[in-house]
Amino acid sequence: MKKTFLFLCVFAMICTLCNAEVRLPQIFQNGMVLQRGMPIPVWGQADPQETITVTLNRKSCTTTADVNGYWRVNLPAMKAGGPYTLEVRSKMEEVKNNTSKPYTLNSQLDISDVFIGDVWLCSGQSNMETTLERVSPQYPEELDDENQMVRLFHVPYQTDTHGPSADLRPAEWKPLNRENAWKFSAIGYFLGKQLQREKGVAQGIIESAWGGTPIEAWIAADTLLKYYPVLYRQTQLYQNDAFVKAQQQAASLANQCWQDLLDKNDPGVGQFTQLDYNDSSWPVVDQDNLLPDRSEWIGSLWLRQHIIINKEHAGRAAKLLLGTLYDSDVTYLNGQRIGSTGYQYPPRRYQVPEGLLREGENVITIRFINKSGKPYFYKEKPYQLVFGNDHVLPLGRQWKLQMGAEMPHSISHGVDLQYQPFTLYNGMIHPLAPFAIAGAVWYQGESNADGGSASDYAPLLRLMISNWRQAFERPELPFVIIQLANYREPSEQPQNTGWSVVREAQRLVAKEDAHAELVVTIDRGETVDIHPLRKKDVAERVALAFEKQLWNKRVALSPEVIKAVTENGTVVCTLSQPLLKNGPIYEFEVAGPDGNYVNAEAEGRGDRIVIRSPLVNPISIRYAWKNNPIRANVYGQNGLPMSPFVQIINN
Repeated sequence: MKKTFLFLCVFAMICTLCNAEVRLPQIFQNGMVLQRGMPIPVWGQADPQETITVTLNRKSCTTTADVNGYWRVNLPAMKAGGPYTLEVRSKMEEVKNNTSKPYTLNSQLDISDVFIGDVWLCSGQSNMETTLERVSPQYPEELDDENQMVRLFHVPYQTDTHGPSADLRPAEWKPLNRENAWKFSAIGYFLGKQLQREKGVAQGIIESAWGGTPIEAWIAADTLLKYYPVLYRQTQLYQNDAFVKAQQQAASLANQCWQDLLDKNDPGVGQFTQLDYNDSSWPVVDQDNLLPDRSEWIGSLWLRQHIIINKEHAGRAAKLLLGTLYDSDVTYLNGQRIGSTGYQYPPRRYQVPEGLLREGENVITIRFINKSGKPYFYKEKPYQLVFGNDHVLPLGRQWKLQMGAEMPHSISHGVDLQYQPFTLYNGMIHPLAPFAIAGAVWYQGESNADGGSASDYAPLLRLMISNWRQAFERPELPFVIIQLANYREPSEQPQNTGWSVVREAQRLVAKEDAHAELVVTIDRGETVDIHPLRKKDVAERVALAFEKQLWNKRVALSPEVIKAVTENGTVVCTLSQPLLKNGPIYEFEVAGPDGNYVNAEAEGRGDRIVIRSPLVNPISIRYAWKNNPIRANVYGQNGLPMSPFVQIINN
């Protein structure tokens, strides 16, 4: 009996150890890229006291898991190359049976198709997250590229209010092709392609971004506790999981009740969408001014437009482009629903199936649903029916309009944890660290510019950069900060908004940090779209900024004002490089001791800008200090725009 019992105990122990496998974080997957030229951290979990050996490219390191099963090695720096196999072997010794003979239990994990090259972390909010699909009409010639030497890793959404997450949600590395890149960051896509072409080594792009999020969500909790304790306590309110779940359930139920009530009271449901519905009594409106007598319309609004399709195009598949709409919509063609979008920003590109369009009259019906503001079409966007590559039918600007159901404001107030301080650092940055990376790209600020915290942006950005450098164990980790682009209606008069304040914070933080660069995009925005499409241009400027940081310090980026002095009644600005073109310069302003800025005429001459001040005693100047300084035209000889700035005159 004793022998049998002892045998069963040993057998159970052996089975347990055999089933225990060494584990790696999600960032370590087949097809990954590891950073060249620096030690490569590899870490994971195993049974306590297990011996772990990691081998890559004939280089090995061995360690022992601690009492909690955590282990880590630092492989030596290596040159670019691959593909290799990353081998992780674990060994547990000194397991004895009743004859005192030791057992050695082994497990092995192999990660294949591993390249050594450069790895870049791309983070921020929606402009970093804007996908290749979104910008695809801008770059049709780029869409079918394939490159096995560029690998993409998309970090799944994850928040954590309690503490740093141990790992990411399941994810994988994917080679660059149309299918894998379609929903990936457009900036990351173009950056990876360009750097691979320029450097000739594998490029790994890690996208960790979440639209609409403020910078404080990406900063570590202990840092916020020290410097911004109120922000820290803001998230403490949501550390009760039962409370968060109840709030989210209540919000979901409130939204559903609101929608059900809307549908119940909307006379158009099941009626206005029909092809043969008689809309002859509906008033006709222009799409640029749907409700001229209303400042707000909460509820549903119906629009219909009749279009004529000729025999040649009848029955053909097509794409209906409805620009961008505020806020959500459900769109029908000839009574069939062809698409819907739940919020304002995505472009409406709805597929029209083959056989739906008929010769003669067809009807497009849009049901707007708004919970704030009033419905409208974005200007300067495409509104047309597209048949392949051979025909475009522009839509008319006139629509027939009918009210649906007017509703009270929605009462849902859910808990969106991604907007809370430190939740995204915990969930989407900490689990990546200390993965070796060449540099980080940060494109964020819109939420802080509009959210009332623009004045705190500079210190918050400094803290975030410091956090990440500490987490990735790189005190000199290069950062490229993408400055906010121009956006909203232009103004001929001086403005002072959160967008200008955040741009200046981004400029100053980059300027004071020897390992940071600023990418200026004040000429790459759009008046009507917070997500401008020219992301390839932005990626090219990011690549140039990294070129200066890592490979060639002599690279010139955007021109800067070195000094500004008064001379003979004018203000003379000396630049860091000659201008691309001489002549009139716009969007300069000057202020006197009262701090009130007024417009000023200016002229570019070589490496100088001469400002003719309308004030007798100007003490400061500023440039492009507006939401959308559309006339800003200062470019350096390398073709890059000068950043918006404010500066005291150096007399």
